[in-house]
Amino acid sequence: MVTTIDRRTTSPRPPGGPGRRRTINGAPVPHPAVRGLKGIVLLLCCAVVVLPFVAVISTSLADQEQITNAGGYVLWPTNPSFDAYAAIFRGGVVTRATLVSVGITVVGSALSVSVVALLAYSLSRPGSWGHRPILLLVLFTMLFNAGMIPNYLLMKELGLIDSYWALILPGLTSAFQVIIMRAFFMEVPREIVDAARIDGAGELQILTRIMLPLSKAVIAVIALFNAVAYWSAFFNAVLYINSTEKWPLQLVLRTYVVDNTQIGTDLPGEVVPPQQSLQMAILVVSLIPICLVYPLLQRHFAKGVVIGAVKG
Repeated sequence: MVTTIDRRTTSPRPPGGPGRRRTINGAPVPHPAVRGLKGIVLLLCCAVVVLPFVAVISTSLADQEQITNAGGYVLWPTNPSFDAYAAIFRGGVVTRATLVSVGITVVGSALSVSVVALLAYSLSRPGSWGHRPILLLVLFTMLFNAGMIPNYLLMKELGLIDSYWALILPGLTSAFQVIIMRAFFMEVPREIVDAARIDGAGELQILTRIMLPLSKAVIAVIALFNAVAYWSAFFNAVLYINSTEKWPLQLVLRTYVVDNTQIGTDLPGEVVPPQQSLQMAILVVSLIPICLVYPLLQRHFAKGVVIGAVKG
């Protein structure tokens, strides 16, 4: 015999009567008006972030008449044209500067992650030689900086003026990144390291086969920080680079935007696009690599960025 249960009469009702607020997993459900207000605020915040990018891209595709009518920035070009992009790449300056920036970013980020990992691992071993003095020295660099003139004199004495290494070596190590990675290494269970030592593994094998595979999240975050820093840096190029052939992309962008000059676009028989379109076009070119790399590392960002934070 099968007994039929009427769910309408047996389902438990929330105590407190019909006026009680609904809950999801113990948390009260906000009022529809509150949720609508939050949605409007979120849309406004997204618009504030997205509209400048749309204006930059649209202006790079607009002609002089549209830019003049819009007052400088176009939100939607009626007749989009890629003449500005063709002009900045036609002269070869932007292409060469892009290759220079890519090379500096790749080499600098790889070397920086390697140096930070080696230093952080050595400082995470309590019995390592000079552990405390070196750690205090690293922390000291977070509070005091030598300054621009001593750094320039150091680069000059090392013979790095007008060299690509002058753009890589000054930002090779970050004390903040060393502290973050050291905190992660110290959270790895000591039993794993002891078991590897019993099996005959040396310190380099422990670092490369145990520590680094377990720290992919923090490595991805540090690599992203370094890549953004190397890609966006231009002041070191202003100080140390004399040859225009070695200029990175950001210094060329500064020349376009701040100095309001055109490099390599004034070719005979060619119609040069509006200056505003050229500036926005090279700005878009400088943004594309980071916008492509960030989504690949974004899934590690939330986990890696809180490593070493203060826990309550």
